[in-house]
Amino acid sequence: MFESLARWLLLDLAGLTAGSPTAEAAIFFIQDTSKIFVMLVVVIYLMGLVRALISPERVRQLVRGRSKESARGLAIGLGAVTPFCSCSSVPLFIGFVEAGIPLGVTFSFLIASPMINEVAVVLLAGIIGWKLALLYVAAGVVVAWVGGLVIERFHPERWVEDYVWKIRMGDAGLPETGTSLTERHRFAVGEVKQIVGRIWKWVLAGVGVGALFHGFVPAAWIAALSQGGGFWSVPAAVLMGIPLYSNAVGVIPVAEAMLGKGVALGTTLALMMSIAALSLPELIILRKVIRWPALALFVAILAIAITLVGWLFNAIA
Repeated sequence: MFESLARWLLLDLAGLTAGSPTAEAAIFFIQDTSKIFVMLVVVIYLMGLVRALISPERVRQLVRGRSKESARGLAIGLGAVTPFCSCSSVPLFIGFVEAGIPLGVTFSFLIASPMINEVAVVLLAGIIGWKLALLYVAAGVVVAWVGGLVIERFHPERWVEDYVWKIRMGDAGLPETGTSLTERHRFAVGEVKQIVGRIWKWVLAGVGVGALFHGFVPAAWIAALSQGGGFWSVPAAVLMGIPLYSNAVGVIPVAEAMLGKGVALGTTLALMMSIAALSLPELIILRKVIRWPALALFVAILAIAITLVGWLFNAIA
């Protein structure tokens, strides 16, 4: 439907030449922009109906007082379904510390929250199918679980800034809402406005990059990127993603264009996971609450884990 709309607008009405780089890039842009914004509104609204009962304070209360492994599983699950990107997850780090939740569990949440984004998963499923999309979710869960465990082994409490331990954080996130359908509807509409209003520029930027990639990047360059099974392309994609800033939704169009050009699935997902979980703004904010050794450990463990996941997807796809 979206592709037909784009082709009608650009080929029939605008008169662009079918198959030309400009036409293919423009069709990709119109098609993905309309598709992503429709899915954003629908998915965010539906999740907002559920999220009306979830606030950062409630997240903390649910995790507090449980056994370490139970708390880790719950933290990862909540990270996957709560509306916190990598940067907005950082204030919760302080709240988790104040609540007495182990730092290994806190880091598991910090990894899972931006990486396993339900909107991105729905969009990704439309590109690579539900089986591979669910495998991506499983990979994100494993990375969050193992990453938190490994960081825990280094006793990261010694690297938390002193002032963090003294903070008494109140409810710093979603407001408490009622449970009636009308109140949930209002909250869900507010979620759509807030989240779409926050990320629409990144979506357009991501679609724009994807469109240029789709229409103008030479096939020979893509073949070189994927040559030899993509062994070196995976760590290169991880390193490339670290300084970039976007969320999982904004990078989906780039991933789609890369896959359409023949880039290996694992290489593409490695770039996507690196951008989502290792964004530079997140690291800058995170440095305010943990010292350099903990930050370097966090980056190193995630980079290694994402690289291994990329190699795995390249081997099985």
